[in-house]
Amino acid sequence: MGRPEAEVRFTAELRMFLAPRHRAGRVTVACDGLSSLGHVVESLGVPLPETGVLTVNGQQAVASYRLAAEDVAGIEAVRRPQPLPSPRFVLDVHLGTLARWLRLAGVDTAYANDADDDALIEQANATGRVLLTRDRGLLCRRLLWLGAYVRGDLPDEQLRDVLNRFAPPLAPWTRCTACNGRLAPASKADVEPLLEAGTRRTYQAFSRCLSCGRVYWRGAHSQRLQQVVDSALAAVAASRDNLSRERPA
Repeated sequence: MGRPEAEVRFTAELRMFLAPRHRAGRVTVACDGLSSLGHVVESLGVPLPETGVLTVNGQQAVASYRLAAEDVAGIEAVRRPQPLPSPRFVLDVHLGTLARWLRLAGVDTAYANDADDDALIEQANATGRVLLTRDRGLLCRRLLWLGAYVRGDLPDEQLRDVLNRFAPPLAPWTRCTACNGRLAPASKADVEPLLEAGTRRTYQAFSRCLSCGRVYWRGAHSQRLQQVVDSALAAVAASRDNLSRERPA
């Protein structure tokens, strides 16, 4: 007799995580009576935080379900926008530009360029932040309360992906891009000793970080930063618009 087998079917959004030979989205797996559905899904390369509804033979199932012979499991992607108890994030060391752009859009974003995996998980769990990463192994760590895989190789792609997925409230130009602190208006007289001569002559409106003291003004680079802000606002608006269309009238 042959070994007992089940089939696992992945929705299109999740197939990017599968090995090339499995990209059609239907994978036959052996049933050992011990491995849970969640374990099987992650062994195939898909982190559980990226999954939404799980079904077995057409009925909703949980990740702890043990697959049996001839079962057919369906794995959907997490639904967007994904609700959060608090839209706060911590980013791994490879996402520094994304961290600055999220802060520019006013999103509470923790980041340190020397934080290791254990420190990131501890910070995410202790502060209720979602860990954003492109490390699938990190997302599969059982101790992590909630994480998300960041799609896209370029920062602008990553920004759209995160904001489309979570649709957090935005408050552009209110956070320090260096430390995540809150910005407050500052008089020119108060910050003038910190400015170079050309800046003192050219600009009149300033803000200052309440945490680290860094001074901001709308300089020559502001047009590019405004493009980032506009992209962020559009991504959140699109995500919320999709949700409103899905809701019954």
